[in-house]
Amino acid sequence: MSELIKHECGIALIRLLKPLEYYQQKYGAWLYGLHKLYLLMEKQHNRGQDGAGVAAVKFDMDPGMPYIFRHRSIEPNAIDDVFRKISKTYRKLEKKDQDLMSDVTYVKSHIPFAAELYLGHLRYGTFGGNTLDYVHPVMRQNNWRSRNLVMAGNFNLTNVDEIFSILVDLGQHPKDFSDTVTILENVGHFLDTEVQRKFNQFKAEGYNNREISFLIEENLDVSYILRESSKKWDGGYAIIGMIGHGDAFVMRDPWGIRPAYYYKDDEVAVVASERPVIQTVFNVPYEQVYEIPAGNALIIKKKGDVFLSEVREPK
Repeated sequence: MSELIKHECGIALIRLLKPLEYYQQKYGAWLYGLHKLYLLMEKQHNRGQDGAGVAAVKFDMDPGMPYIFRHRSIEPNAIDDVFRKISKTYRKLEKKDQDLMSDVTYVKSHIPFAAELYLGHLRYGTFGGNTLDYVHPVMRQNNWRSRNLVMAGNFNLTNVDEIFSILVDLGQHPKDFSDTVTILENVGHFLDTEVQRKFNQFKAEGYNNREISFLIEENLDVSYILRESSKKWDGGYAIIGMIGHGDAFVMRDPWGIRPAYYYKDDEVAVVASERPVIQTVFNVPYEQVYEIPAGNALIIKKKGDVFLSEVREPK
């Protein structure tokens, strides 16, 4: 097992299922999610020492306010470097005004990583160079919230050439030939397709564009997106993703080559590459941490629904 871990990246995802105020009141810090993400990543640091990255999505921000944030590092102590950068965004406020630091409404509007959804990645380089460009998470940005996509993964596809060619045949011009960018653009294409499909549906039903944006976010079929985008994928993968409005997913290959485990209670939904890590960080027994079945995706909707969906037939 230890030999296997040396050749795989590490993934982590945390979705807070309560408002930030809940964690401030119960645990004395809205930073609860960030603290737990750090522990999940630190306890998996043996999985990847070529780099680390963290991204966050804030829910329900007003237009004009940023809601997706990311820090990555290829420094020798990449995890600490990433969280040092993140902490700089709130340490000054913490020293200056403790009352404001505890004011969740203020913090969410002014502190970048005061968010409800977090993704973390530890890189073991198997494709591409050891530069920041190759460190996950990667992002596909758009002015429509539901078309923004943040992804990371523990994967090694054997047919990147084929998937890249499919993108080119669609008329795309990918900015890089790498498995990471190829998968991002592949999923992004079907995200765009699903958003457009939903837009056409709701437009025909008489809704205006602002109403349609919210309806798309509520009704986005993440299973469809993953099912269509992964049809040609060959190899082992555990892919995690966040969509700009707040949906999240973790998908495993149909052979179950790359591991992914999850835990859920009424406060959090959590995913990591290793079951014992979740057990330790959240102090829960073995039997409460589940393996995501091969070929399945764990989907976490913005409204809080968490469910498994078979997107590829298990092999």
